[in-house]
Amino acid sequence: MVDNMKNKNVGFLIIGIAVIIGIIVLIFNLGLKNIVGKTCSHGASCTMYDAIAIQTWISLAIALLVLVIGLFLVFSKEETKIITKTKKVEIEKKANPIDYLKLDKEEKVIMKALEEAQGTIFQSDLVDKTQFSKVKVSRILDRLEGKQLIERKRRGMTNVVVLK
Repeated sequence: MVDNMKNKNVGFLIIGIAVIIGIIVLIFNLGLKNIVGKTCSHGASCTMYDAIAIQTWISLAIALLVLVIGLFLVFSKEETKIITKTKKVEIEKKANPIDYLKLDKEEKVIMKALEEAQGTIFQSDLVDKTQFSKVKVSRILDRLEGKQLIERKRRGMTNVVVLK
C-alpha cells in the first residue's frame, strides 16, 4: 500500500512537470511568433512559421508523453503480492568434537576457554582468561582459523571469536 502511495505521489509530480513544460512551450512559441511577425519581411508566408509549428508540435508531444507517464503512475493499481508463510525450522548443529590430539598446548588452552564460553567470546576476553599477550592470542587464533576450527568476526574495536 505504501509503494502505491509513493507511485501516486511521483505520478502527480510528473503530471505537474508535464503541465509546466506545456505552458513554457506555449509561452515560448507565442514569443517566437511575435518576434517573427515583427522581423520577417515575408509576412504570413515566412518559413519561420512552419519551423515554429513543427517545434511546437514536437515539444507538446514530449509534454504529452510525460503527462501520460504521470497518469499511468497515478491510476496504476497496486500489484497483488502473494505471500507464502514458511515455518522456520531450527536445525541444531551437531558440534563436531574437537580433536585435542591435533592441537598444541597453547591452542588447547584457547579452545577450552572458547568451549567454557559456549563457543563465542571476545578476543580481548581470551587475553584476560589465558594470560597470554595480545600478540600471542592473535597468532594462536590465526593458526586455529587456518585449521578451520574457529572464525573471527570484527565487532567495533575487537573481534568475536566463534567456534565452527
